[in-house]
Amino acid sequence: MDRILIKNARIVNENRVFESDVLLQDKIISRIDRDISDDKAEHIDLKGNLLIPGIIDDQVHFREPGLTHKGNIASESRAAIAGGITSFMEQPNTVPQTITIEKLEEKFALANTSSYANYSFLFGGTNDNLEEIKRLDKKACSGIKLFLGSSTGNMLVDDEAVIEKIFLNTEMVISAHCEDEETIRNNLALYKARYGDDIPVKYHPLIRSEEACYLSSSKAIALAKKTGARFHVFHVSTGKETDLFRNDIPLEQKKITAEVCIHHLWFSEEDYDTKGTLIKWNPAVKTAQDRSQLWEALLDDRIDVIATDHAPHTLNEKNNVYTKAPSGGPLVQHALVAMLDKYHEGVLSLEKIVEKMCHNPAILFEVEKRGFIREGYFADLVAADLSSNWSVAKENIAYKCGWSPFEGHSFKSKVSHTFVNGHLAYKNGDISSKRNAMRLTFDR
Repeated sequence: MDRILIKNARIVNENRVFESDVLLQDKIISRIDRDISDDKAEHIDLKGNLLIPGIIDDQVHFREPGLTHKGNIASESRAAIAGGITSFMEQPNTVPQTITIEKLEEKFALANTSSYANYSFLFGGTNDNLEEIKRLDKKACSGIKLFLGSSTGNMLVDDEAVIEKIFLNTEMVISAHCEDEETIRNNLALYKARYGDDIPVKYHPLIRSEEACYLSSSKAIALAKKTGARFHVFHVSTGKETDLFRNDIPLEQKKITAEVCIHHLWFSEEDYDTKGTLIKWNPAVKTAQDRSQLWEALLDDRIDVIATDHAPHTLNEKNNVYTKAPSGGPLVQHALVAMLDKYHEGVLSLEKIVEKMCHNPAILFEVEKRGFIREGYFADLVAADLSSNWSVAKENIAYKCGWSPFEGHSFKSKVSHTFVNGHLAYKNGDISSKRNAMRLTFDR
């Protein structure tokens, strides 16, 4: 049994910042108080450093099964806990795809024997698996995922009648990748006619354009409103789309919600010249104005969640000509410290970071007893030193793919400790060999 007493923590939780000790016992936060004594517990003195709830990342691609040369559940969950992410929700576009209940449970079995972070999986919707969706228990996994734009793999859902039936036949959160396939196809044809396969990557945001994003997301939101479905838009990338979302009601009352990813908050089209295909994502990183509008919507609560869309590829794959270079990049290890840099810059508060990365994913997906520092909740916690500068280099990158779009950047803060269900899973660069992860459960 792990029994740990965290002393002198500067806790950020539920819009408060306060000094306290925290006692962890048998996977649970057993006590939160100003001065706790316990001779039987292992003592960890944070000396006033930050302590926040474990981050819940609602969108990752860990590549297992079928694509494990890029990453796997073990390697990428280790990188996640090194970055303070204690729970993840993985996407269905693996090989084979997670589009049957049988394949979903096979993925849970894989995670049970390999994951270092708590885990759940999204169930993929297709044009022809409605009956499987109807059979899926609402507590079985984190939710349904639809690709309303053929981002990766053969999972495009383009039959509007099917989409409406899916919206009508589940109580679960339906998350979607929203880009209009016809618009993208037409744009790509224009640039291929001019450049062939070696299209300059700076044109990526014009191929996977604002129009493609807005057309798809606005149409899907209209359908969600018509059917009453619970709908969540993944990785919003344009300023125009932010006007589709509300901030006049609490998150618990929202039927339509939105997420923004680290890369869309950090990079802009100006970075393509130096980063090239390393920052080729779908949806594309767009203009500095789009980035500014995404920040505005995040801060005024039209956007509810910050996630990563962690999607590793090998450097050999990324270093291809435009049409052959895959979209996506690794982010879980550096997401929290990237947002802490924005805290140092005065862009957002510690409370807002915790709200968007910890509390809101738990609320939105109805995750049971996680996402908050509360007595009786699972002891998923992250400690960070806000005054510990370090630079991203190949020797400290934990991703299996071995690279990061942040390589060479110096962060102002460092994750020092990560606790997963009361176990010290990560400490100052060392990842514990013991796995203490659990399958996420849902209060639905």
